[in-house]
Amino acid sequence: MTGDYGSNSFSLREESSALNQGRREVAQPTPEESALELVQVSGRIKWFDVAKGFGFIVPDNGMPDVLLHVTCLRRDGYQAANEGARIVVEAVQRPRGLQAFRILSLDESTALHPSELPLPRTHVQVVPTSGLEPAVVKWFNRLRGFGFLTQGEGKPDIFVHMETLRRYGIAELKPGERVFVRFGDGSKGLMAAEVRLADMALPHSH
Repeated sequence: MTGDYGSNSFSLREESSALNQGRREVAQPTPEESALELVQVSGRIKWFDVAKGFGFIVPDNGMPDVLLHVTCLRRDGYQAANEGARIVVEAVQRPRGLQAFRILSLDESTALHPSELPLPRTHVQVVPTSGLEPAVVKWFNRLRGFGFLTQGEGKPDIFVHMETLRRYGIAELKPGERVFVRFGDGSKGLMAAEVRLADMALPHSH
């Protein structure tokens, strides 16, 4: 009887020791995390495009922009990151620069409406030479970031860039959709400087 009790006691001690060892192993960071030198960065979202799967953070301390990938965003429980939102991340140095590894906080209360955002430097701006004129969407590809508007047969197509749409709070255009456009001469033809959806430009009375 005593022998049995002693044997069980030893078995329980062994099991308890194994369990504690398991807990220690779970608590320890993964080899990948241990090897990483993480830097905490506070800043704001410069831009983020869910379709492209990435965006950039502008750090408060003047460091170069930090890449924010959609997998990092989703893994930490966020669906999107709007321009202007405040964010704190732990970043890791990659060959092309810093990349967000973990999101510590994301405050959307400071995010700006797309129409309040300045056009990025990469986007060519055009000086409008027309009034706000009616047009129809010929085609638009959100992934490629541009499309064309038409004012009818015999008139040249009007190029429209995704960034111009964002500036006026439009996420996407569909073929056949009616819009109002203000345009000017771009390097390769007519180019939209302002786009309004028909119901936005001419709100109906209630």
